[in-house]
Amino acid sequence: MKKPAEEKILEDHISAKSLKKSSQRKVVLRMFLQHGKHLTADELYRIVQKKFPRIGYATIYRTLRLFCECGLSRELKLIDGITRFEPQHGYQHHDHLVCTCCGRLVEVVDPEIERLQEKLVREHGFYPESHRMELYGICRKCRK
Repeated sequence: MKKPAEEKILEDHISAKSLKKSSQRKVVLRMFLQHGKHLTADELYRIVQKKFPRIGYATIYRTLRLFCECGLSRELKLIDGITRFEPQHGYQHHDHLVCTCCGRLVEVVDPEIERLQEKLVREHGFYPESHRMELYGICRKCRK
C-alpha cells in the first residue's frame, strides 16, 4: 500500500532533523488532514483524544509545529488572538473572510485578486516572499 504524500513529507522532515520516529505523529497527521481546516491545537487535541486518549496536548502542539516546518500546514493568526492551523500541501492558495461576531472563516479563491497583487508587485519592483489577505466583518448569518 502506497503511503500518502503527506506522510512521506513528514517522515523525510523527521529524518532530516534526526528526530525520533513516532507513530503518534502519523496519527495526529491523519486526524489533522481528515478533520480539515482552521483547527486550533485545542480542537485537534479534543478530536484526537476521542480515539487516542494516550496522545497528550504537548505531542499535538509539537507535531503541529513540525507540520508547519515541513510545509504540511501553516499557522493562521487572526485578530482574535487564537492560533489556527490549516493544511497546506496540495491546497490552492486562498484568502480569508473572517466574521468578527461568530468567528466563521470563509476561504476565498479569486484569480482577479491574485492578478491585482501581481500587478502591484511589478509596478513597485517588489519581490514578494509571501502574502495573505484577511477581510474582517460580519457574516450574513450574524447580520440577521
